[in-house]
This record gives sequence, C-alpha cells and structure tokens, in this order.
Amino acid sequence: MKLQWQIFAAFFRIGIFGFGGGPSMIPLFHTEVVKRHQWMDEQVFSDVLAIGNTLPGPIATKMAGYIGFKVGGTLGAINAVIANIVPSIIAMILMLTLLSAYKDQSWVAGMGQGVLPVVVVMMGKLTWDFFAKSHSSLGLNGTLLITFTSALALLALNLHPAIIILCLLIIALLRSEKTLQDQALTQPVSSEKSLEK
Repeated sequence: MKLQWQIFAAFFRIGIFGFGGGPSMIPLFHTEVVKRHQWMDEQVFSDVLAIGNTLPGPIATKMAGYIGFKVGGTLGAINAVIANIVPSIIAMILMLTLLSAYKDQSWVAGMGQGVLPVVVVMMGKLTWDFFAKSHSSLGLNGTLLITFTSALALLALNLHPAIIILCLLIIALLRSEKTLQDQALTQPVSSEKSLEK
C-alpha cells in the first residue's frame, strides 16, 4: 500500500505542476521517476519517452500508465493515470470559473504568460541532460549528426516527430542486430585461436 501511495503522490505532483501540457511534464516525470524514486534509470526513461512519442494520444497519460504499471502492476497503472489527470481536471474547472469571472483583468493575461519562461528552462535542462547522455553513448559526432538530421526533418521537411523516432528506432534495431551478428562471427574464430595456443 505504501508503494501505491508513493505512485499516487509522485504522479499527482506531476499533474499539479505540469503547466503547458505533455511536453512540459516530461522534466517532472524525469525528476520523480529517475531522480527521486529511482524507479527507472536514464536509459529506460529515454526508451519509454521515445516509444511514448511514437504512439497516438497524450504523452503524459501514456507515460503515467506505463510507469505506474512497471512499478505497481495494474493497480499502479490506474493509480498513476488518475493521479496524473485529476489535478488538471480540477484546475481546469477552477481556472475557467475564475477566468470567466475576471476575464477583463490584466493579471489574468499575465498569469499564463508568466509560466512560459519556467517551462522553457525545464525543457532546456531536460534537453541538455539527454544531449549529455547521447554524447556519452554515441560520441559527439553521432549526437550532432542525429540532432541536426532530426532538426532538419522536423523544421524544414515538417515531418511528425513520431516518424523520426520510429526511423531512429528501426536504425538502432538494425544496427544492434548487425553488431550481434558480427560478434557471433568473430567469437568462434577467437576461441579457435585460443585452443591452438
């Protein structure tokens, strides 16, 4: 029961502080899941995020459902999704009621604009963390190549991010399969050489 409460509390915090929608919640997911509770490491979190982005629907509910399931089973998935969406529902009802009553006030317009710089900083930090992780596994040249190719596909060709992520996943799978085949081919040769000695 303690684990279920931890799941609820973690995803409730994400839901209540996740201003700006799904993408702005990703750094909060990272903080709760990887740093605070250590339910996943950086690599698994990156994989969940990548696969979640290729599937239809809001990223926040997909991630909450999967992580909740991984940590606490079916009950954990339900718990995480409810905890993640309830704050938004309550906030929408309260905020829209408040905005309707005070829509002509200048502070109402400033309220939404004041949150945007914080979201930019959170996204920037997460981007830097992912860049550093990618640099450590792919090297600088590989990271820059994928970064610039993805930026070109997104900005110039206007491709959907899911298509780019899916292509990168396929390349990674083919590359890892080729690596496994290469290892399988070289392993018997090295063991035969050691027998000859």
